[in-house]
Amino acid sequence: MRMIRSVFSVVVAAVLATACLAASAASPAANAVAPDFTLRGADGRNVRLDELRGQVVLVNFWATWCGPCREEMPRLDVLYQRYHKSGFVLLGVNVDDDPRTALATAAKLGVSFPVLLDTDKKVSKLYDLNTMPSTLVIDRDGKVRYLTRGYRAGTEQDYEQQIRGLLKE
Repeated sequence: MRMIRSVFSVVVAAVLATACLAASAASPAANAVAPDFTLRGADGRNVRLDELRGQVVLVNFWATWCGPCREEMPRLDVLYQRYHKSGFVLLGVNVDDDPRTALATAAKLGVSFPVLLDTDKKVSKLYDLNTMPSTLVIDRDGKVRYLTRGYRAGTEQDYEQQIRGLLKE
C-alpha cells in the first residue's frame, strides 16, 4: 500500500508540473510586445490595442459566469477613475457568447471603462488565456509587463502599484 501511495504521489506531481509548465509556456512573455487586436466596444466603435501606444494599458479578460470577475470589476473601475486622466487605459474584454448579457452585467456593476466584446474568443485564444479573470498590464511601449491569472481580494492593490510605476516611467 505504501508503494502504491508513493507511485501515485510521483504521478500526481508529474502531472501537476507538466500542467504548470504548459500554462506558463503559453503565457505572453514578459517584456514582449503584446499581440495586437481589434475588438468592437459596447459603444459600437472598434478599439485597436496598437493605437493605445504611449499609454499604460490594463487588459482584463472576464466573463459574466465568473464570480471573481464580477467581484473584481467595480474595483478595477476605481483604478480607471483614479488614473485614466494620467495616461492609463483599462479595457474589459468580455468572452461571453451573448454580448447583451455582457453589456447588461457591466451596466449593473456600474463600470465606466470600455467593455470590448470577444464573442468568437479570437483574442483570448491569441493570448492563450484559459483562466478567468486574466489581466495584463502593458507599458507605454506596448510590452506586457505583468500577467495575473485569477483574482483574490487585494489584487487591485498590486495593479495600482504596477500602474503607478509604469505611469512614472
